Amino acid sequence: MSNISKAVLAAVVAGCAAPAFAADLVVPAPVIEPAPVYQAQEFGGWYIRGDLDYHKPEFRGADYITYGTPPGTKSFDSGDLRGAFSLGAGVGYQVTSYLRTDLTVDYWFKSKFNGHTSCPTCSSTDTSKMSALLLLANAYYDLGTWNGFTPYVGAGIGGANVKWDDLRNTISGWDTIHKGSSNWRFAYALMAGASYCLTNNLAFDAGYRFSHINGGRMFEFNGAGPGFDKGFNTHEVRGGLRYSFGGGANACYQLEPVAYEPPEPLYTK
Repeated sequence: MSNISKAVLAAVVAGCAAPAFAADLVVPAPVIEPAPVYQAQEFGGWYIRGDLDYHKPEFRGADYITYGTPPGTKSFDSGDLRGAFSLGAGVGYQVTSYLRTDLTVDYWFKSKFNGHTSCPTCSSTDTSKMSALLLLANAYYDLGTWNGFTPYVGAGIGGANVKWDDLRNTISGWDTIHKGSSNWRFAYALMAGASYCLTNNLAFDAGYRFSHINGGRMFEFNGAGPGFDKGFNTHEVRGGLRYSFGGGANACYQLEPVAYEPPEPLYTK
């Protein structure tokens, strides 16, 4: 057999064998992963909070002090309450992704009071201290979360137990003590601030609160009195932590994708 004949015969044999080899090759079908699937986030979770506050009450004056001309018309010529700290705590509930509510209690530590009173024949220096227990029911609207920050606005309504220490009235070196009063009053507040996600369940909250407390009895009668303050407008700078029970109660919660399990490989022959 000539060399040409041998070459032709080899080509024919190779051509016939190629399909047999191809049939033995295992080629896996392409696998396309679907887009991640996330579990639905459920709201309705509880949270607790703790806050530290620095506040500056604005003394709005006093009236109905039973001396003056005519009696009962004299008030302080001037009066000032210094700033003080407070501690607060509360429990809340996340209603929707944007709406939450809570109940808070804040104890205002004592603010020093300094006042001055004058009459045609005298001049006095008046000193005391004021503390308060503020109870509020609050609602907040969270404006959305960006890079862990959630700005919000809110409002609250409730009451305050205002406690005045004894008022010391000093005239020409002589002191007269008026017993301080303690009583409950109507109060409301307006808030604005932002929280920042520390973990899925823990957020740092910082903001401003304006609170108003109605007037009430300030001190009792002792030669002069009783006295009634006109209430307080208070500016507060606040910071604290909120801990949420369950991811649904916290805008910080990051949804975890459902684990993807690829199907068994398909083979073709």
